[in-house]
Parts: sequence; structure tokens; C-alpha cells
Amino acid sequence: MKIVRLWGSVFVWMGVIFFFSTRQRIVVSNQDAVNFLFFKTLHVLEYALLYILTFRATKNPITSFFIVILYASSDEIHQLFVVTREGTVRDVIIDSLGACLAWISIKKLLPKSPKKLRAWVKTWLAI
Repeated sequence: MKIVRLWGSVFVWMGVIFFFSTRQRIVVSNQDAVNFLFFKTLHVLEYALLYILTFRATKNPITSFFIVILYASSDEIHQLFVVTREGTVRDVIIDSLGACLAWISIKKLLPKSPKKLRAWVKTWLAI
């Protein structure tokens, strides 16, 4: 059951990412810069969460990072086949940035966080 619980959250989140990748492009503003910043920030956040969930399942930061990069790459390939979407190496790099930020947060910021928060996160991540 533990494996299902840990990996289930990873696969559910991958499914959420896949679902949003199948949708046609939308805009939040008439300005290209605002759209770019908004959607690339979402990329960073969604892949940071994917890294955290994957790290929780694997307990290995490097393995988790490579799983996220492979999934980001497959997601961009998938988007090549979605009308109004495009798959780009730039987005894989942005997704990797999200994973890196999550990795740094766990490794560098978590030890410096308040004791109660640190204890809760360590319990949740089971580290």
C-alpha cells in the first residue's frame, strides 16, 4: 500500500500535467510578455511539485531529477501533436528549473526552516 500511496500521487500529478498539455493554447492577457511569464511560472511550479512527489517516492534526488526531466521531455514531444501547442527544448529547461528549485529547497532551505515546519515536511517526505 505504501508504494501505491507514494507513486500514486506521482502518477496522478503526471496525469494532471498531461491533461493540461492536451488543451489548446489559451491567453490570460493581450500582452505576450504577461502570457509568457504567467505560463512559464506555472511550468516551474508544476514541475517543482512533480519533483517533490517523485523525491518522496524515490528518496533519491538524482533519480527524481532524471524522472522529472524525462517526463518533461515526453510532455513536450506530446505537445507537438496538440493543435495550437508546440513542444520546445526551452520548456524542458524551464521545467528543469522547477525541479532544481525544489531540490535546492529540500536540500538547503529545509534544514534552516522553523522546527515544526521541518518536522512536518520530513514526516511527509519520510526522510
